[in-house]
Amino acid sequence: MSRTSFRLALTGLAAGLAFTALSLPAARAAEGRVEPPQLSWSFSGPLGKFDRAQLQRGFKVYKEVCSSCHGASLVAFRNLSEPGGPEFTPGQVAALAATYQIKDGPNETGEMFDRPGRPADRFPSPFPNEQAARAAQGGAYPPDFSVLAKARTYERGFPRFIFDIFTQYQEQGPDYIHALMVGYKEPPAGFQALLPGQNYNEYMPGHLIAMPKPLSDGQVEYPKGADGKPQVPETVDQYARDVAAFMVWMAEPHMEQRKRIALWFMPFLVILAFLLYFSKKKIWSRMPDGSPAH
Repeated sequence: MSRTSFRLALTGLAAGLAFTALSLPAARAAEGRVEPPQLSWSFSGPLGKFDRAQLQRGFKVYKEVCSSCHGASLVAFRNLSEPGGPEFTPGQVAALAATYQIKDGPNETGEMFDRPGRPADRFPSPFPNEQAARAAQGGAYPPDFSVLAKARTYERGFPRFIFDIFTQYQEQGPDYIHALMVGYKEPPAGFQALLPGQNYNEYMPGHLIAMPKPLSDGQVEYPKGADGKPQVPETVDQYARDVAAFMVWMAEPHMEQRKRIALWFMPFLVILAFLLYFSKKKIWSRMPDGSPAH
């Protein structure tokens, strides 16, 4: 390829990327999509950690509001007391588990029975099966919360997805969940797509969602400070932030441990790179013509 052809190819590539970057926002606007705002999370980045108080508040929101429809079948009660999570005490976890009825069996007569929960049990589903869940929710199936924060995302578009590689941005899930919780609004004038049992949500693709607005200001009582006032605002925005953070922990309960291992491993990679570099120089320096010996 000649130098002129190479320059023309680079110019065409740059023009194509620029056109893509400019056309994506216009395409989203034409489709009526609204991108969730990017929030600041304590667990973001390679050094991020979960906020213990936030996780405990998020669990309270999940237990009092979300658990009536959404299960968390991959999370056990004992996980709530493990390092890196909400870190409730073992006594608190045992008392919490005992408030649930777990179906067990069969017993000596071959029958299933209910018993109080134990820390080793997983969070039970609020419905016995998917058909019962759909029947209770007007045909909609409430998804399990265990890994939902990893499953939900949105398109970041060019060129931000390239920057995300270097900034380690991985919080599309909680950003989207928070936006969905606060995105319930009255449909705009001329919006005629709502059907019985559907609700308008600004951030939901297509703006139609079967789940009614789950949160309202003052719905969940948070711990009080010394002055008798809540330590954080009891608002929909705060509830949504806290339960989204708790869902991230449920999806990746060993996130902090993973990040610690990665930080400890990085110096070994640097040392290995230096060893490989000097080994290469040592081997090739003995070749008079600069080529390795056969």
